[in-house]
Formats: sequence, C-alpha cells, structure tokens
Amino acid sequence: MNRNKGSTAPVWVDPDDAPDLSTPEWAAKLAATPVRRGRPRAPTRKVSTTIRLDADIIAAFRQQGEGWQTRVNAALRDWLDRHRQAGRGRASQKPNDG
Repeated sequence: MNRNKGSTAPVWVDPDDAPDLSTPEWAAKLAATPVRRGRPRAPTRKVSTTIRLDADIIAAFRQQGEGWQTRVNAALRDWLDRHRQAGRGRASQKPNDG
C-alpha cells in the first residue's frame, strides 16, 4: 500500500508582503491608470426612444428569447437598407403621413 504524502494545503502568504500602494511610485502608477466602470462604450451610441408597435410584433420578437430588441433594430436596419437601395435612381418621394 502507498503511504499518504501528507497535507497538500496551499503555501501561506503573508498579507504584509503585499506592496505598500501609498508609496509615491505606486501612487503615480495608480493615478495614471484610467478608471473604466460599466459597459464599454460602443463606437456608435444608441438612442433611447419610445415607439408603439403592435402587440403581435413584440410577442414574435420576444418569443425568440433574449436579444429581441437587437433583432428589432436589425429588422428595421434591413428594411431601411433595402428601401435606400430601391430609392436610388428614382425621384425622391415624400414619406407618407401616418
């Protein structure tokens, strides 16, 4: 039979061995480091708005799970891209009131 090798406890580290962050050297490094909190900024920011859509439209997007607002945005962008391409070469039209 093999003998027990003994404890495999981690090696204790003295908390007093940590560097003193109040020294001028560390204070300068900490002051030079920018603090970034929260979600990283996107290259193009989104605008918060309120829009009224039919309940079945919202239900269909929500049924697909998380990210439904992103999918609504993608659907609107796709529509806009297709209509921009279709509008090239034609006389400009006024948008419908309504």
